[in-house]
Formats: sequence, C-alpha cells, structure tokens
Amino acid sequence: MNRYSVITAVAIVVIVSPFAFSGLSILGAQQLEYRWNSPGEFSFFALSNHGEVEFCNTVPFWISLQKFEIAPHYAENHMGTYTVEQMTLNPSSSEVQQGTFRTENYSATQQVFLTFDFQFNGGEARLDPNQFVVAVQISTPIMGLIPYSTTTFIPGFEFEQYMSQDELSCS
Repeated sequence: MNRYSVITAVAIVVIVSPFAFSGLSILGAQQLEYRWNSPGEFSFFALSNHGEVEFCNTVPFWISLQKFEIAPHYAENHMGTYTVEQMTLNPSSSEVQQGTFRTENYSATQQVFLTFDFQFNGGEARLDPNQFVVAVQISTPIMGLIPYSTTTFIPGFEFEQYMSQDELSCS
C-alpha cells in the first residue's frame, strides 16, 4: 500500500469516527435503563430532594449523554426538573450519578409529591393520578454541536414502579 492510500484511510477514519460515536450514543440512549439508586425505595419526595440515579448501559460500547432530565407534570403544570448533567457510560455496565432538582415553587411541589407517594403506596386518593405524567428527556448531541434529544411521557404511577425496580440488565 502506498503512502497516499494510508493517508486517505487515516483521514476517512478521523472524519467518520465522531459521527459513528454520536450515532452509537443515540442508539445507546434509546436502550438505556435507569432506576433510583436505592432499589424499591423511590419516592417523588426523595426526587425533590436531589438524590442519585443508577444508569445501566445495556449496549456493548461507550455512550455519552449530555443531559438526563425528569420533569413531572400535574394537570399540565410543570412541577420542576430533576437533572443529571453530562456523563459517559462504559459498555454493559452501570453507574450511579447525582442529580439536582429545581422548581419555582418548592413547597407546593413537595406537597403534591407527598400526596402522590401516599396514594401510590395504597393511601386514600386525593389527587387524580391520571393527570400526573412524567417526561423523561435524554439529550445526546451529534458531534457535540447538533442538538438531539428523545422525550418519553410516562404516567406517574408507572414511572414510580419503573424507578423502584429491583434489577437492571447490568446488575
């Protein structure tokens, strides 16, 4: 192989690699599993006091996420946002990340969360759980420049069950 062929091959690898890594991160973000760091002990009240989430990268390659956000809504009112900033997850492994919760009306949000925690644990229904929805948004920019995110809307009760699961694929 002559030197021009080698130079061309190296240039192709250098140009294609960032696109491939970004594409693999997008694929990995769609396969990502997560739960509250204390299995079986998730509560929305605990979410409002920050806390840790365990992430499980189920794919056999590294993935890089810019942001992971949990945004609960009740009766179309945004209750706040729990955010985990940029992270890179190793292949087929889990990692615990600290997140922060921000809201404009902290006491009202905590009151609603306490009410739903009580209801989801078998207590008397005071608020309509059909109006409680959680948006989970995962941002994975392409080459660090082009914004790309996926948003999933989950009913509050199902989200509580999902965050309380005992096992992840990486466990």
